[in-house]
Amino acid sequence: NVSFHVSPGESVAIVGLTGSGKTTITNLLLRFYDIQEGEILIDDIPLKDIDISSLRSKVGLILQDVHLFTGTVEENIKLGNGAITDETMKSVIEYVNASEFISRLPGGFKSEVKERGATFSVGEKQLLSFARALAIDPKLLILDEATSSIDTETEQLIQQAMEKLIKGRTSIIIAHRLSTIKKADRI
Repeated sequence: NVSFHVSPGESVAIVGLTGSGKTTITNLLLRFYDIQEGEILIDDIPLKDIDISSLRSKVGLILQDVHLFTGTVEENIKLGNGAITDETMKSVIEYVNASEFISRLPGGFKSEVKERGATFSVGEKQLLSFARALAIDPKLLILDEATSSIDTETEQLIQQAMEKLIKGRTSIIIAHRLSTIKKADRI
C-alpha cells in the first residue's frame, strides 16, 4: 500500500525502520523480483513491459556493501563496458573525489584490486562504487544505505560526491543518517 511519484531530475529520500520495505523498493525497481499486485511505471511504461537488461543499463545502484572484483581499479569501474572510455573513467574519478586516493596507488588506475577490495578502506570502496555508477551516466540513481559504514572524515568526501551525483539526476536515496538525506528534494 505504498504510492509515490518521482519526477525526472528529482531526488527522493526514503527513511524508515529496519524491515519497513526500503530496500524492497529498490529490488522491485530493478526487477530482482516482480510485484505481486499494483503497478510500477517508469516514464508511464509498466515496469513489467521494460526489458530487464535495458532497464538495468539505465540504473546506477550504489549499495552499502560494495563488491569489488579481483582485477584492476580500471576494470572495477568499467565492468567490461567498452563504451566507457579512459577519458570518461578519469573524469568520473575526479568528479566523485576518488582521484587523490587512486593517484597514491602504486599503479594508479592499473593498480591491482585484491579479492573483494581487501586492500581498500570502506570509504575508498564506496568512492569507487560512485565512479562505477556514474561512468554509465544512469538515468536513475539508487543509493541504498551508501554511507552507513564509513567514518566521519570519509563521509565528508562522500557527501560532496553524492551532491554531485544526484544534481539534476533522478535519484532515490535510502538512508538512516540525516546527513545523507538532507540535500534531497523530498524526504
